[in-house]
Amino acid sequence: MLTVFISRILLPLPFVVLFFLLNGIAKGQETPSADFGRFLSEIRTEARQRGVKPATLDAAFQGLTPDRAVVALTERQSEFVKPIWDYLESAVAPSRIDRGSKLLAAHAARITAVEKRYGVDRGVIFGIWGMETSYGAVTGDKDVIRSLATLAFIEYRGAFFRNELMSALDIIDRGEAARQSLRGSWAGAMGQTQFMPSNFRTYAVDGDGDGRRDIWTNVPDALASTANYLRGHGWQPGLPWGMEVALPQGFDHRARTGTFAEWSKRGLRRADGKPLPASGEARLFYPAGATGPVFLVTANYDVIKRYNSSDAYALAVAHLGDRLKGGGPIRGEWPSDEPQLAQADRVEVQKRLASLGYDVGEPDGRIGSRTREALRDFQEKRGHLPDGWPTPKMLQALRASR
Repeated sequence: MLTVFISRILLPLPFVVLFFLLNGIAKGQETPSADFGRFLSEIRTEARQRGVKPATLDAAFQGLTPDRAVVALTERQSEFVKPIWDYLESAVAPSRIDRGSKLLAAHAARITAVEKRYGVDRGVIFGIWGMETSYGAVTGDKDVIRSLATLAFIEYRGAFFRNELMSALDIIDRGEAARQSLRGSWAGAMGQTQFMPSNFRTYAVDGDGDGRRDIWTNVPDALASTANYLRGHGWQPGLPWGMEVALPQGFDHRARTGTFAEWSKRGLRRADGKPLPASGEARLFYPAGATGPVFLVTANYDVIKRYNSSDAYALAVAHLGDRLKGGGPIRGEWPSDEPQLAQADRVEVQKRLASLGYDVGEPDGRIGSRTREALRDFQEKRGHLPDGWPTPKMLQALRASR
């Protein structure tokens, strides 16, 4: 799974660029190799100007070549491609709940201390740990330096990965990790909870007092660092991420935000029968339209999305965390039997919204928050139920709009 810390929707490379990169790298053509060598020379110069020692650079770049598999993986992200119910089914599987529950009990004292210090809900911390690496079981086998150098070389996401490469070199140079130990995801995320190198530098902490920040093998460090990251990105202690709700008959779907007290007055109830919180604000979220499960989500849900901007990912983290604390399954029925839009149709939805003046970002077929909000506005203005869910009916309505 592509992780987090890229705070992202990652934009795909143009097909023609991807085709030539893959073919050039795969066939070992002279020009890509020569260009990569020149690129590494530029990186050396820049890193030296930042104070990185020559010996560090020699060790980092010795025999380094671009990784064509990494280039190919820029086109794949399951959290944006799978239907959300399929994604959640695999992400919050019984085996992951069972193992996570046991680990939560085993680390009870440690996570209680982390929760007290940072104010971040233990369920969310463990949800991220479970989602990112299955609680440390799958931390990634890619050479982080090679992955970052490849992505920086092809200028994927502009200067983002070039800066991450510089951060990774700094980590090695400072002696916080050995060159050979920097293994991780194809996008360069590392450790038990998959930090990008820049986030390691800013948010990693020593969770057990041994004088080191070790997110690779030290669980206390990884959990505390994750809590520090979330708190640093605005986590509000005492505020839940959200909850599944049941809507009353005749509910006015034009309502979008409000305090929990206001939602209660509108007739919303928690799906699990518990009372809504006494304080705080939340917005209505339809991950699969009004016929599927409906949620109230808060600002803390948005903080989870700073780890990964996919709603499927954020909802999986939040729901997994609730399950680990004894919560029940999602009660609403997913619209899995209803016709779903193909990739090309989702791209068309975004392009047609953009032609009407909505900012939906790059039309890539990945339905994120900007596309949902644009579609809700379109639906409301044209008399449709405003749930932000792209259906064949909505595509036809967009095609008929001028």
